[in-house]
Amino acid sequence: MSRIVECVPNFSEGRRREVVDGLAAAAASVPGVSVLGCEMDADHNRSVLTFAGPPEAVLEAAFRCMKQAAATIDLRTHQGAHPRMGATDVVPFVPLGDSTMEECADLARRLGERAGRELSIPVYLYAEAASRPERRKLADVREGQFEGIRDSIATDPARAPDFGPRAVHPSAGATAVGARFFLIAWNVNLASRDLALAKRIAKAIREKDGGFPAVQAMGFDLPAKGMVQVSMNLLDYRRTGMGTLFRRIEEMAREGGAKVAESEIIGLVPRGAVHEIVSTGLLLDAPLGPAVVEDNLAPPAPADAYDAAIPLLDAVASDAPVPGGGSASAVAGAMAGALAAMVARLTVGREKYAAVQGDMERVLAAGEDLRHALLRQARDDAASYDGFMKAMKLPKGTPEEKAARAAAMEAAAVRASEVPLETARLALRAMEAAAEAAAKGNRNAASDACVATLLGRAALRGACFNVRINLPTLKDPARKEALAKAVGELEAAAEAVEKKALAASGL
Repeated sequence: MSRIVECVPNFSEGRRREVVDGLAAAAASVPGVSVLGCEMDADHNRSVLTFAGPPEAVLEAAFRCMKQAAATIDLRTHQGAHPRMGATDVVPFVPLGDSTMEECADLARRLGERAGRELSIPVYLYAEAASRPERRKLADVREGQFEGIRDSIATDPARAPDFGPRAVHPSAGATAVGARFFLIAWNVNLASRDLALAKRIAKAIREKDGGFPAVQAMGFDLPAKGMVQVSMNLLDYRRTGMGTLFRRIEEMAREGGAKVAESEIIGLVPRGAVHEIVSTGLLLDAPLGPAVVEDNLAPPAPADAYDAAIPLLDAVASDAPVPGGGSASAVAGAMAGALAAMVARLTVGREKYAAVQGDMERVLAAGEDLRHALLRQARDDAASYDGFMKAMKLPKGTPEEKAARAAAMEAAAVRASEVPLETARLALRAMEAAAEAAAKGNRNAASDACVATLLGRAALRGACFNVRINLPTLKDPARKEALAKAVGELEAAAEAVEKKALAASGL
């Protein structure tokens, strides 16, 4: 994936469809920007728009959205359950692909400067773009909401914005703009009207009150649904997973005499969070598939997809030693993961395969992760060879130089053995994903699952050859023995998975 940035602005409007559609249209009007989702909540009177694209295009789309919101949303008459400070309440930039957090922080600063200058909206930088430590947390920036900021911005130095006037926009208020890691907005609804229970659960699980790390939570009443809600922002799903939170909410709801009715994901989730979501279930109110951001970003295969492979094939065919067999093995493994993901995509969402929906979503997640991981292995393999060659060229004129060269060569040889071993391990996982696709996936794609299995087996065996060829250069007998044993175990496991997959396919 190239330099891609996601933007997830929240707007203080969730009841007028025509207004929210206008915001989405403003983002979509920028060439190169893809609108990935738009969620409305009438009780919160709030909407969440998600779009992505090249950094400069996303920056322009974010500005157009802020301009559109300022023209169509009036905070003076806004009523809703969710805290808010502006018509465009918050604009976070999220790095995807090869983009960086630093780049997103720069986008935040540039958007803030332009919105302050052209729209007369005061802007506060938060999260990774924050100019002050006390403004890293969005809740701290938004404290007092529109009315409180309106009444103090001109006189309280702590309220001075990073950009724009020392006065809120009369109708559009103020906006927080920042850069952050993937935030998962997730609500768990309880089959109860006990608002005190929802607030008690929220307080118990949120970080600021001693709960789980990187979790924000509040309790809300949902009159339209006749329920109460525990509304959460997961600031880093790697630190606290959704399954952990769901089990705790269930437990506390049960203790309070209530049950979990459903949960809902607002916006999109990253591929890395999919496995836990699928394995836990979470009583989601809608299928997970359309909510995975990477799936929505994936473009259709271009007409010249085969031509795109020519530079790699030319490099392999050249007289240069890299990319060589190790990198080629890793690329074969990446193809195995890609094919497993393809079979899963041809299965997910089809009524005929509803019974294996969860299994295929898990295969899809694994296939996507593995194809990216194995491509990284291809680069790492070439780099490990370069490292070995650099060690060989070190001077050896003195005893000290000889010792340093020997140590460097040993370290390089270890690296040159460990990289293909990791490739083999990842290839085995790709084979396992392909085998499950062969057994449970769309029968019309059974041959594709078989090809994925065989590519994974070739990747694994090729990587193992590259481990073996480096063993004689290692000085540590124990390390040699451990590597040789690991290679044998991986090859035996691969043989078993291949037989299982081909048998399950029925071909």
